Parts: sequence; structure tokens; C-alpha cells
Amino acid sequence: MTATTVEDRTSVVGRVSVSRGYRFELVKLVSQWRIRFLVLACWVAPALFVAAVSQQSTLPTDTLFGRWMHATGWAGPLVTLGFAGTWALPLLTSVVAGDVFASEDRLGTWRHLLVAVRSPRRIFVAKSLASLTVILLLVAGLAGSSTVGGVLAVGDQPLVGLDGHLLAPSDAAGKVFLAWACVLAPTLALAGIGLLGSVAFGRSPMGLLLPALVAPAMQLAQMLPLPVSVRLALPGYAFLAWNGLFTSPAQLGPLLIGIVVSLVWAVLATALAYRLFLRRDFTDLSYDGSGRRALTTALLPLTALVALTVTVIAVATPSVGSGIQQEKVQRSVATSFAHLYRLQTEQLGRPAVTEAQLKASAACDKGAGQIAAEGPGNDWRCVVSWHLPGATVTGSAIYQLDVAADGRYVADGDGPKEVNGYFLVRTPIGDAPNPLWQFDGNVELITTPPPKG
Repeated sequence: MTATTVEDRTSVVGRVSVSRGYRFELVKLVSQWRIRFLVLACWVAPALFVAAVSQQSTLPTDTLFGRWMHATGWAGPLVTLGFAGTWALPLLTSVVAGDVFASEDRLGTWRHLLVAVRSPRRIFVAKSLASLTVILLLVAGLAGSSTVGGVLAVGDQPLVGLDGHLLAPSDAAGKVFLAWACVLAPTLALAGIGLLGSVAFGRSPMGLLLPALVAPAMQLAQMLPLPVSVRLALPGYAFLAWNGLFTSPAQLGPLLIGIVVSLVWAVLATALAYRLFLRRDFTDLSYDGSGRRALTTALLPLTALVALTVTVIAVATPSVGSGIQQEKVQRSVATSFAHLYRLQTEQLGRPAVTEAQLKASAACDKGAGQIAAEGPGNDWRCVVSWHLPGATVTGSAIYQLDVAADGRYVADGDGPKEVNGYFLVRTPIGDAPNPLWQFDGNVELITTPPPKG
């Protein structure tokens, strides 16, 4: 009876709850100087960057929404988001999630931690939750700081959407928040990969570098002329698909697919890391990663996931090939031109006109008509036609298009000079940027043209 009571008390005393372990791991992370530096940088640097760029005469027009940083403060957080998805978020997940387990190997503290907690399962959960908390804090800092910097430096003006339509400040604020929320999914996928690398490679720096290597590889794949099913099957596409929130109607199909794929990657990578961690022999003081077992336990399941996802998307979505077809490009260019023409009309103080009255249309070809009008390339050419009420002559304008593999394009005006030939237009209150001179657009990769007739 007495022996049983002592054993029960020992087991109760030795048990450490997940919440207590989580707080301990969170304090360990935040106490590191590099984590403190990253938190400070994420909460301060974006505001200073956006405010400084917004006051310069030269804007980053090659970046999505960069050309509107003088016009509204809501462009700043979107420019920051584009940079963060390419560079900042992969590096942040590498530093946090990619090192959360490997640091114990380098310091040789696993035995002490296991004696204190007495449960590898609770250790894994506590470390994963602590790293996730820090990553969310860093993402919130990037989003909040860039938004505050943009709004304070430029103001709370309407934002021109990706198809030329005007978003009210409240609508723009909601879309900016949703865009940042959407990139949490691919960030979690990279965090799961970081946890997997940290567990699999031990004290090796490969675990720390794994998310930073996987992210550029996925970005490179998005730049290649791959089939749309392969493009959507990679979690990196969700870093680009938020563009669809800024069209009317919103292009939600690719975005939702990208979010689901990213979350599946996050769950699978974390589950594989959990399995490797539980199977580890902590009594081996010379442990230096899982070696060959990591290849079969981690790499093969992720490769199988890519193959399965490509198959499912190819069967479920209607688009084939690159997803960039002539009718889609023509419809997108005509829609953007009509919206921006109205904006230019308002700038010049001319009588208002609606899209229905303009009846804008576009005729596009690729390679001067010598090749099929489909796929990415910088050799697209579009002639936009429109009609003004009461006018007997149909207006026309020429645009040269550079269409990227992910569907985003830049339309560069090529005349007539009165419409899109100059960067500035003369308005009653002074010179202003000409919205028709150059504009960004987006071709939705998995939509089909509307039925004719």
C-alpha cells in the first residue's frame, strides 16, 4: 500500500504539462538575442522602409502595387508582402523553426530536458507551439508595421485594384488583412519543413537552411513554364495567389487551392518530424541526424504528396497547359483598361462614363501572330478598342504585355500618346500619374472563358 502511494506521487511530481513546457520553450526562444533582434526588426523596419520609399521620386514599379505607393498608404503593406513571401518569411522560419530542435543537439542538453519533462511527446508539442508563436509574432509585426508606415506617410486613400477597379479605404484595409492572413498557410508549410529538418539533421546546419533552400526552389518552379496543375500543387504558389483578392470578382479558385495545399504540407511535414523525433535514441551521445532514415521517412512521403496533389488538381480543375490562353488575356486587359479609363476621365475632369458605355474589348496576339497565343512571354501585344457615348469614331490603344508564368502581367502603353503615351497627365490641379500609361494585371490560371453567345 505504501509502495503504491510513493510510486503514484513520484509519477505525478515528475509530470510536466504541455502548457508549462510551452511557456518554458517560449521563454528560451525569446531570450535568444537573434530572436529579439528579429522581433524588433519586423516591428520597426517595414514602417521605416515603406515611409522612406513612399517619399521618393522613383517607385518600385516592377513590384506589384509599387506604382501606387505615392497614391495610397495601402500599397505599402502589399509591396512588403511581396518581398516577405520571396525572402523574409522563408528566412524567418529557418531561424526559428529550423533551429528549435537542433539547438539542443549543439548544446548537448537533451538529457537534462528529458529528465525534467519526461515525455518526448510533450517536448515536441511544446517546442512546435513555441516556434509557431514566435513566427506568428514576426508575421504580425511585418504586416502591422508596414501598414502603419504606409498610412501615416501617404494617407488612407482608395487603392487601385489589380484589374483597375477602385477599392475604398475600408475595403482596401480588409483585403490587405486577408492577403497577409492567406500567406500564413505557406509560412506554416515552411515552418513544418523547418521542424522536419531540425529533427532530421540534428546539429548539422542543413536543418537550419532547409526552409531557406526549399522556398527559392519553389519560387523558381513558379517562374518556369510548368503546367498549371504542377504550379498549384506546390505550397509556394500561395505566396503569389493573394493577388486574386484585388480583382473584381475576386479570383479565389487558385488562392483556396494554394491555401489547402500549403496546410496539407504543414500537417504532413510536422507529422513526419514528430515520428522521427519519437523514434530517436536519446542515449546516443554521438547522434548527428537521422541519415538514411530521413530519406525514406521524410523525403519520399513529401514527393508522393506532390505527385498525388498534381494528379488531383489536374483532374479537378478545367485548365490545361500553362493556364494562360488568348481569351483570358483579352478579357483581363479589356477589363483593366475600362476601369482605368474611368479613373483617367475623372482625373481630367471629363464627363463620367461607365464600363458598359465604353464597351472595351481587346485583341491580343503573341509573337506578332507567328506563334500560338498562349503561355507566358514578353511578346504579347494587345489592341484595346472602346467607344464613347456620342462619338462616331472608335478609340484604340496599343499595349505591349510581359506575361509571367504565374499569370501576372505588366501592360506597357504604346500609343496613342494622348491616351497612354506619357507617364503624366495634365489635370486641373496639376500633373498626375497616368493610370493608362502602364498597369499590372492578372490572368486567373484555372478559369475558363465564358460561353459565347
